Amino acid sequence: MILSTEKLTKIFGLGCPECLDNTGSEKKNSICSFCGSVVAVKSVDLQLSEGEVLGIVGESGSGKSTLLQLIYGDISPTTGSVYTTYFRDKSGAMKDILKADLNERNQIRNSLMSIIYQNPRLGLNYLFSAGGNIAEKIIMKGEKRYKSIRDKSLYYMEKTELPLSRSDDYPDKFSGGQQQRIQISKALSTEPKILLLDEPTTGLDLSVQAKILDLIRHLQKQYNFTMIIVSHDLGVIKHLTDITVVMKNGEIVEKGLTDQVLEDPQHPYSQLLVSSIL
Repeated sequence: MILSTEKLTKIFGLGCPECLDNTGSEKKNSICSFCGSVVAVKSVDLQLSEGEVLGIVGESGSGKSTLLQLIYGDISPTTGSVYTTYFRDKSGAMKDILKADLNERNQIRNSLMSIIYQNPRLGLNYLFSAGGNIAEKIIMKGEKRYKSIRDKSLYYMEKTELPLSRSDDYPDKFSGGQQQRIQISKALSTEPKILLLDEPTTGLDLSVQAKILDLIRHLQKQYNFTMIIVSHDLGVIKHLTDITVVMKNGEIVEKGLTDQVLEDPQHPYSQLLVSSIL
């Protein structure tokens, strides 16, 4: 087990004692009728093995992107924990990465875990060149030798099929698909054990989507990193993942092998989700 979450919960708003009992898939609502708070993620438990690829699907507002942001530490949970085998205390016991101090958190984000956002502007610094964005990540991991930084930046640009001649161009000079490739290069440049992807192909042309998906699948097989991918597109999930969880109103309503979930869904919502693309 490389990564796990325990009872991970995020409530937007003041919250009240009735929030969890008053929301969720059975209540068909994520808004607490008592206090008006939004229970975006509710008591989510996940376990991933090394090299495993997990897909998270659900309608808009189901909590899937919030769950990813919680795992990465972009937002703080209301309750719950995230553990990884690579973050332990002196006794060897796994530590909750959500309780890491600032230095530990930076180490986790710069070495262990990377994220690729739907909007490249969340993942790239538009004041830096393409190569500079990748170099920034490498420097944050601790590399100080200029030649090594430059060589690694160009290496990962090449891996993602970006023209090396454009390493000094700024991100806004690239197409949407190329900006996603810069994000992928940046995310992989520190050789993370865990890669998180939030709707990485949304808004791209179909031909560009296919190339990005093929690239991600190729790199995952080459480097064997664990991957969590959020998408509303079941075609993306089928193309990339081993295991799929279905979320509704902040809760996981179904989990299983991707082929099983897509070909023989058990939960009524999963059945509706799958039938909508047939």
